[in-house]
Amino acid sequence: MRYVYGIHAVDSLLRQNAKTVQRLLLQAGRNDKRINALLELAQNQGVAVVREPRAGLDKLVSGRHQGAVAQVQDSAEASTASNLWSEAQLLQAVDDKDGAVLILVLDGVTDPHNLGACLRSADAAGVDAVVVPKDNSADLTPVVHKVACGAAEVVPFVRVTNISRTLQALQARGVWLFGTDGDAEKSLYNSDLTVSLALVMGAEGKGMRRLTREQCDFLIHLPMAGSVSSLNVSVAAGIFLFEAVRQRAGGDK
Repeated sequence: MRYVYGIHAVDSLLRQNAKTVQRLLLQAGRNDKRINALLELAQNQGVAVVREPRAGLDKLVSGRHQGAVAQVQDSAEASTASNLWSEAQLLQAVDDKDGAVLILVLDGVTDPHNLGACLRSADAAGVDAVVVPKDNSADLTPVVHKVACGAAEVVPFVRVTNISRTLQALQARGVWLFGTDGDAEKSLYNSDLTVSLALVMGAEGKGMRRLTREQCDFLIHLPMAGSVSSLNVSVAAGIFLFEAVRQRAGGDK
């Protein structure tokens, strides 16, 4: 059994993929505006609602649930969520896109908080998809859903068996691979990010794997002015993505 918790995460789940929700558990005694909005939304979607004491909700999830926990099917049916794409769907979306694509590739990001934050930034930047390897990567856990604040239910999320093969397939479709590396000579701000591109970011601390790094068309870095040598991967992802957004909106490179 899987649980999604938190006001924003549950709201997004009910709006985007209510059919996977078996029941919604709301904290007994809470009748504030946000809880009542979830109650009305669940009823409109035909989702069963159960009132549960706070202590009962605390036992179900370890994070801050804000009085709302959705019990979700942890089965093949749950995998039918519209934003969970196969590699074939990703490549088809690239082929069909009218204009430059923007993809975020996370090569071995294992911290669920970082994955959730990356998804949130990706949603805000309007990325076409987030790609992760099936192994050695955080999955869409309840923590990810909570941190992503609804983005985990809407951003196209692609788990691939072989990152290298997927990157090659993207290159074959005219997508440039921009790898992020603190030792790269070229700066983020001196790079043309208006082209179709996949931004490739590595794991916390380790960075990209060697083979992934070698496959990139360009390596770029984020200039650091202070004493800190690097940023958290989710913070860096937001900066890189929004520089691409700025350039595509007509900002100077």
